[in-house]
Formats: sequence, structure tokens, C-alpha cells
Amino acid sequence: MKNLANCKPSEFLVQTSKIRKSAANWLAVTDVMNIRKTQPFLRDDMTKEERKKAFEDQAKKNLTSMLDAILDSHPQETLELIALCCFVDPENVDDYSVSEYLLSFTELINDEAVLGFFTSLMQLVQKSTLTA
Repeated sequence: MKNLANCKPSEFLVQTSKIRKSAANWLAVTDVMNIRKTQPFLRDDMTKEERKKAFEDQAKKNLTSMLDAILDSHPQETLELIALCCFVDPENVDDYSVSEYLLSFTELINDEAVLGFFTSLMQLVQKSTLTA
């Protein structure tokens, strides 16, 4: 299955733009970035171990809330994003097996060049929003 790690250079930027637009919508509707920022309530009298446990517990709650948003509340948007990462038209998402998507997505996220590209883009976006 095609993805950004194994596509032709002429396809890369076109598909990246489609993914970018879908990802922006996905981030907005799922609110995962704000969910993951949720911090635990910490009392002043908590020990180091209690604070550590509070952060671990909150991380588990945040993960559960993110999965609820991604899988339960917004499955269509999540499927669209996965499909686009695999060069599949979102309308044809069911034409492929879950294992095909998982293998392709694993290849994509394990490609250092692709991850480096997106990491660089995220850093640019963060810098531009900080200076704006």
C-alpha cells in the first residue's frame, strides 16, 4: 500500500497538502492537543512520589479521553486521516483491510525522513504562531 514513505516525489507534496488539511480538521474536532495538556491537581503537601503518581494517573486519563475523542466521537475524521496517509480516497476506506492500513502506517511512522519532514514543519508552525 502506498504512503508518504514509499510514494513518488511528484506525489509527496500533493498528498501532504491533503493530509495537512484533514489533520487540521481532525485536531480541531477531536481537541486532542488540549486534552493532552490537562494537568493533575497538585496539593502543596504532596510528596514527590504522590506528585509522580498524580501525573501518571492524569496521563492515563488523558490517553483515555484522547482515544474516546478519536475512536468514539470522531471515527470518520480519524479514518479519513488514516486513509489519506495511505493514498486512499476517504470514500474508499473500506476497500482495504485493517492489516493493510496498519502495515502501511507502521512503515510511514518508522521512516526517519518522513518524520523529520513533519517535525520540521511542526517546528516552523510553532515558531510562526509564537511570533505572531
